[in-house]
Amino acid sequence: MEKLQLLNETPIRTSKNFNINNIKIENFEFPETIKKFSNINIIGDLSQITQEVSLIDLKYGLNEYLTNQVKTRANQKLKVVVDNKTNKETKIEFNFDRENLELVDNIEIEANENSKATIIIKYLTCENIKAFHNGIIRVNAKQNSNIKIIVVNLMNNMSNNFLAIQNTVSKDAKLNYTIIDFGGKYSITNYHSNLDGENADNRLNTIYLGKETQCFDLNYIAELRGEKSNINIEVQGALNDNAKKHFKGTIDFKKGCKKAKGNENESCMLLSNTAKSISLPMLLCSEEEVEGNHSSSAGKIEEKELFYIMSRGFEFKEALKLMVKAKFNKILENIKNEELKTEILQEIDTKLN
Repeated sequence: MEKLQLLNETPIRTSKNFNINNIKIENFEFPETIKKFSNINIIGDLSQITQEVSLIDLKYGLNEYLTNQVKTRANQKLKVVVDNKTNKETKIEFNFDRENLELVDNIEIEANENSKATIIIKYLTCENIKAFHNGIIRVNAKQNSNIKIIVVNLMNNMSNNFLAIQNTVSKDAKLNYTIIDFGGKYSITNYHSNLDGENADNRLNTIYLGKETQCFDLNYIAELRGEKSNINIEVQGALNDNAKKHFKGTIDFKKGCKKAKGNENESCMLLSNTAKSISLPMLLCSEEEVEGNHSSSAGKIEEKELFYIMSRGFEFKEALKLMVKAKFNKILENIKNEELKTEILQEIDTKLN
């Protein structure tokens, strides 16, 4: 248990009454051994991918134990170097099965100047198994690069998902993340972006969907240092049964980021009376002439809208699915891979049955 004390801490502590500064997972069982993980499928230009990753240096991360596990025991190491001047897609799929139960992955993405790419990273449990994932994704978006990252968590509800993401965004670079977070008994994510250059732009769009006793803990941190840099965080979620979610979003305007902009919005649809949602959006500022906005909301589905849809001949569950999909649709539009989008929509249907 001590390994998971003070997991996913906020950069600035708030009152203990909020119960959101960190998350503690009681009686968690780590896998005793990290075996070889070989069920991986890569579609795209393999010449751009090596196993020569750099040393890990995270400012935040989930906690020291999980970071060190990736440093010393990673069973998948991938470095993706992006040189393309036109947008090409690379898809990396990690498929858990009875022979591949534990994944500790270290993924580094280096986007060179003026490069473009879309990189999809998907985690999927193929069987009725209890899997474990602990990973780190690091992105270095160099000057004038334009990179889209799509992270899809479709693990089952018996498995556990731990993920730390760290980005550096340079001058005139654009980094666009779409995170689909559906799986895991516990799904814990730490996201940190350093917008270091002038006009650096980072957009983070997330959807989460929980059922039964799933627990999501999302800790998103953006530090703006470059003039006219921009961060936009949009999170849409839905919780059913006894699922719960903690959202911690911190936008930090550092000295030197004049005329920078930061926006964050998190909205949660509660599909049951026992689902729980706690949110903590924060703005920190040590510079003048900046613009920051944040909002957070949670509430039950609108009965009038639900009644209207059902009056058109839809049963309750089908009407519910339509409302959730409508809420997620704006973010799903960021995914241009139609096969992947269809798979995500099918997973929504499955989780809401």
